[in-house]
Amino acid sequence: MSLKLITEPSIETKIRCMEQRVRWQHAQVVERGIDQTRLVIDEGGADDDAFSFLVVGDSGTGRHRSSSPQRQVAEQLLPHLDSARFTLHTGDVVYLVGSRDQYPTNFIKPYREWLVGGDDYRKIPYDRMVFNHPILPVLGNHDYYDLPALIGLVSGITGPLRYALRSYLDLDVGWRGSQRGDAYARAFLDYLRAVPPSQLGQHLEAHYTSPVEDCGGGTLALTYRPGQFTRLPNRYYTFRYGGIDFFALDSNTFNQPLPVIHDRASRQELQRQCQQLEAAKADLMRQAGMDVLGLDGDDPQEDITEQMESIDEQLNDIAKQLDSARVSTVDLAQLDWLRDRLIASWQNPAVRGRILFFHHPPYVSEATKWPQGQTLAVRHHLRQVLNAVATEVGEAAQGRPLVDLVLNGHAHCFDYLRTGDTGHADAHTAWVVCGGSGYSLRRQRKEGPEITETLDGTVRPVAKSHLYLGRTGDGSRLKRPYSGLRVEVAPGNPPKLTLTPLVAEKFDGKWRGVELEGFEV
Repeated sequence: MSLKLITEPSIETKIRCMEQRVRWQHAQVVERGIDQTRLVIDEGGADDDAFSFLVVGDSGTGRHRSSSPQRQVAEQLLPHLDSARFTLHTGDVVYLVGSRDQYPTNFIKPYREWLVGGDDYRKIPYDRMVFNHPILPVLGNHDYYDLPALIGLVSGITGPLRYALRSYLDLDVGWRGSQRGDAYARAFLDYLRAVPPSQLGQHLEAHYTSPVEDCGGGTLALTYRPGQFTRLPNRYYTFRYGGIDFFALDSNTFNQPLPVIHDRASRQELQRQCQQLEAAKADLMRQAGMDVLGLDGDDPQEDITEQMESIDEQLNDIAKQLDSARVSTVDLAQLDWLRDRLIASWQNPAVRGRILFFHHPPYVSEATKWPQGQTLAVRHHLRQVLNAVATEVGEAAQGRPLVDLVLNGHAHCFDYLRTGDTGHADAHTAWVVCGGSGYSLRRQRKEGPEITETLDGTVRPVAKSHLYLGRTGDGSRLKRPYSGLRVEVAPGNPPKLTLTPLVAEKFDGKWRGVELEGFEV
């Protein structure tokens, strides 16, 4: 077995650490009637029926020291920044291990126009960011990752050398990892743990000021003031804008592959796949060494580390599947919260639509993610939630999908899919993977755009990709269309949503901006 480049905390650890950071259900929070999952954006247009917003995901890489794909995508978004009300980020804010060391180059610099003081972005501390234009993120798996102690030591010591050799091999890490998601929490959450106990009441009185209807969590919400105070209340949260309820989820705590009793043959097949991936990874390491030493006649392969990262993700998923026979934690509290809030949303006549966004996609046609155990687990848990909502809502939905749009990341591509008759309450729904905003684009599956499932021995289609933007071609014909997204919301109930991919394509060493024709979902 090769040395692991990253470690990942358990689901229990993720939940416990994040609760500690926001002082979850602290006595002073409860006694004030504060709902720690509600956010209110305090600006004049929040009640407008017509508005637009932007979406990016899987963006936070600093490997490209010049002509950064992340920055190229950001520049495609800039002409829309004044008219868009906010930007959603579908996770993996900072690669490779969510370290605070990476925020200046991998987030603050490329998104400086979104930030107060962005003209002098080098002086902005990662844990003191204030947004003029709101960026509302969710956690990706890389935002939770850590470095093994040895890797962290070697990475820190060799930093200058790796910078000098950045064209050959750069793992995009520093001395430390995310500290179990702590860097993300300090960057984006209202980190109540850092507020002295004697000042906690004053802090709550100053910032949890927005009245909201009581959905079982309280009657006051955190007030998000662009340009002044731009913190999020929790790792999962909800906000309403223009009559649309947005639900931001942390899918890292319900993505453990489902318990499966593997027979000997299936376990052997997983182990065989693991061995093949380890061999491929070793070959990439050898190739990287040849490039650095000048022993390989070809030009250095700039995507070697991207291929290694893809292999590591596949190995990680296989390891989770092999361990799935063990009893594992599922974040039922978050899933129950989503169920109850969706039901309340449907029962509220002021709400005309619902949008979910989280990191791991339940449906995707990217080559490595579509069959993974984590993909299937997230699909299963979301189906359970939506099935329960459908039972409670009944005919009130009038044949509409329970959610109008689901936005994800994790797969490094743009992928617009629609489900057909799945036999569940996730049928006939629009799904968009917006995970191609800067890091290592991937190809679409060779099997084609149709996603199938096997039920009682019968294979049936459940979803189909209608637009895929990812890596295509090879050698001199290689194309890399990195992307963000503009979503326009029109008045009416149900709302009409128009999606416009904003593309920065690299081909033959040159960049060009492309705004594709918008389409309705």
